[in-house]
Amino acid sequence: MKMPKRLWLCLAVAAMLPTAARPQAVQQLTLKQAEAIALQNHPQIQAAVSLAYEAKAQVAQQRSAYYPIAYGNATGATAENDSRVTAEALNNPLIYERFGYGVTMTQLLTDFGRTHELVKSSGEHAKAAQESVVTSRADVLRAVDHAYFGVLKAQAVLSVAEETVKERQLISDQVTELMKNKLRSGLDVSFANVDLYQAQLLLVQAQNNVDDSFAELTRALGYADQKTYQLAEEPLPPPPPSDFPSLLQEAMRDRPELISQRFESDSAHSYATAERDLWFPKLTAAGTAGLTPYGADQLAPRYAAAGFNLNIPIFNGHLFGALRNEANSQARAQDQYLRDLQDRITRDVRTSWLNSNLAYQRLKLTDELLAEANQALDLATARYKLGLNSIVALTQAQLSQTQAAIEQISARYDYSTQISELNFQIGALH
Repeated sequence: MKMPKRLWLCLAVAAMLPTAARPQAVQQLTLKQAEAIALQNHPQIQAAVSLAYEAKAQVAQQRSAYYPIAYGNATGATAENDSRVTAEALNNPLIYERFGYGVTMTQLLTDFGRTHELVKSSGEHAKAAQESVVTSRADVLRAVDHAYFGVLKAQAVLSVAEETVKERQLISDQVTELMKNKLRSGLDVSFANVDLYQAQLLLVQAQNNVDDSFAELTRALGYADQKTYQLAEEPLPPPPPSDFPSLLQEAMRDRPELISQRFESDSAHSYATAERDLWFPKLTAAGTAGLTPYGADQLAPRYAAAGFNLNIPIFNGHLFGALRNEANSQARAQDQYLRDLQDRITRDVRTSWLNSNLAYQRLKLTDELLAEANQALDLATARYKLGLNSIVALTQAQLSQTQAAIEQISARYDYSTQISELNFQIGALH
């Protein structure tokens, strides 16, 4: 059977259309998938990981003082006979013509605990940086959850707005037809059209909210370009916990910001101790050996020497005292930051817990509100058709029903958002 020419032409035109012009399937996305994408892709987390590696490298830098330092030398010189340096230093070294090479090694024997405190301080700072990664993960997950439920809420409101426009368009058409048949007045038509325009305004705003919610979700996922997904519905979380003291105790134990700040405080105190230890002596050992294949007759063909040096601070213009005061002040500031953070977490956990309970109570109330609004609308519609009440009562019932439907939608997704916020506040979102 031959294919008609018109069908061949349609297929050829479709094949020549650019890919961007063809409808593309919208990617489906669950909340867990969205969280996984954000954890892998978001720059905030990647930056925190890089800073954690930086802090870890600082530990190795401070620990390097425990190991010997070795370096090689190659030196050559030419000079007049019996030349001495007379205008540079306190000593007058004699310069010989020579060429030699060798190895020198130095080793810190002890600085009476200062290096130990520096390593300890950098180690605590590295732990704090690692907890900052956990904090960044929690921040990103909270933003993803809020944006995800925000999109679902906006889409549900959009569905209500679309249905409202259809219903009010139908009523406007019916009332207009009744007016043409002299069964309703022009006032009824005006009220019906006002309700229709209000519904159309609601539809425009709802569509804008959907686009804005997708923009926020795209940002939360760590993308720059706008993306649209088909989001899966999430079941309602269980009721919020009733025991606030246990929630607060969990937050004080598990909040990564609080753990990080404790490490920062310990790091500052260790650094202050290290600055105090600047006044202690520093004992080092040194050794060197090498060959002199060419040189003056006074020089031996090889050399070797070893020794030690004890550096004892005496006076340096109050530098060490100022450094110690600076470090102590920073340590006290970190302690106050910790105290302030504990107070803020206590407030935030309590506020989030109260909001979660309020959102849970709204679930049942909005269900009852919508049921009553639907019943009132049915009665108002029936009475209006029988001529027992005016168009005003009908439009008021329509408005109340639309508001009740939006309130029920808001209550559902606001509760899911509040539970996510509560999990963040107690340190369970990571």
